[in-house]
Amino acid sequence: MQFSRLTIYGLDQDALDDLRSAFRDAAPKSEVRVVHEEKHLLGEVRGGADDSLFIIHGPQASSPLIGAMRQLDPTTLVVIAADQGSVETAASAIAMGANDFLVRGPQLAARVATLLGKMGYLLEVLHEARSLDAQNTQLQKVLQFRGQIIGNSPQIHAIVERVQLVAQVPRPVLIVGERGTGKEVIARAIHQAQDEHARPMVTVNCAAFTTALLESELFGHEKGAFTGADETRDGKFGLAHGGTLFLDEIGHMSLPFQRKILRVVEYGTYNRVGGHTELRTSARIIAATNVDLRQRIREGEFLSDLYDRLAFEVIEVPTLRDREGDIEVLAQHFLDQFAQEIPRFAGKQLSKSAINVLRRYRFPGNVRELKNIIERAAYRDTTDEITPEDIGMLSNGPADIAGTGFKQRLDNFCRLMLSEAMNQCGNNQAAAARQLGLSYHQFRYYYAKYLGEESES
Repeated sequence: MQFSRLTIYGLDQDALDDLRSAFRDAAPKSEVRVVHEEKHLLGEVRGGADDSLFIIHGPQASSPLIGAMRQLDPTTLVVIAADQGSVETAASAIAMGANDFLVRGPQLAARVATLLGKMGYLLEVLHEARSLDAQNTQLQKVLQFRGQIIGNSPQIHAIVERVQLVAQVPRPVLIVGERGTGKEVIARAIHQAQDEHARPMVTVNCAAFTTALLESELFGHEKGAFTGADETRDGKFGLAHGGTLFLDEIGHMSLPFQRKILRVVEYGTYNRVGGHTELRTSARIIAATNVDLRQRIREGEFLSDLYDRLAFEVIEVPTLRDREGDIEVLAQHFLDQFAQEIPRFAGKQLSKSAINVLRRYRFPGNVRELKNIIERAAYRDTTDEITPEDIGMLSNGPADIAGTGFKQRLDNFCRLMLSEAMNQCGNNQAAAARQLGLSYHQFRYYYAKYLGEESES
């Protein structure tokens, strides 16, 4: 592997000319530089490419100098050029921290060619190590944020790919999806996948504030800006400087306030409430909403310019009911998480019929609702196996009764009738059977048919 730059340092002009000539002949495609002062040498290390080689003439070589070079770049390749060769010279060069040594003299050209071959191989090894380190760092980031996004459905895999892609581009992101789908989880994954995820992530729920309070919350205020403003206070834009600001429920902002947000998104500038000094923020904005912003634009309730700025990338988070196969994965994840938080609930498993009940439910509250259901079921369960009785009856509501044919409508009616009986009887199957005029075994049969795929005793 060739070096793009060869830097020679020393004070003896004859020795420097000798070395420069030899290295130019041996590496005609490399830039050869000569410096006469330590500060210039260190400047070359500081601003040099990662495929540079540094040659120090022996009298100027020292452990402190090479140590200073390695402090600037631990992978700096250094060769000491000696006027005479001996075992002591070689040992001294290595003791100072040099990677190799070179002896001037009649065989200099051949020695330089051999040296460049050895150092070129070492440079190649260093590049491979850097590449592996970079890959390992990126893999750690992927594993870190991927661990938060639970699911194996194609939709989730697609979201993970987009998170990885957009995380490296410092532009706004708009996350859309129903309530409870995990929009903030996606936002945190983007933040953590960035190169400098150690910087702050600040979250604001825009629906939780009036316009006046939201302005103070985001921009901060000056002392005396309003009654109760006893001191100057930084807003969330200031706190998130250099990091990420997550604006949840952005569709609830008033039009006048949207214009102020547009200014920040477009120019990165804002003023505190009651202030005249223009402040700057480098916070990356990630916004989320569960409303149709395009419809709000048509209704004149949302600025199209703001939408365009926020929608550099739009990530649509699917509903839980549309994520095939993810209900079981998430349910087990929440069960394990609950057991880790409260060890006395460890060891519990979901029965097959309980999973079937969850599969049939439409989850209007999405992932958040599933988490609450699983935690309540684990709390109610008195054994190691969670059953439909622990989960309780989950009604999809009258809208599901209609169906598209006689059989589907009949099945939906039976399902609703069984659910209502269970709810009214406190999830007691024997009592529900009596209420419906069925034997216990008849009830278990219909229960397994309509609310689970198989009966469990």
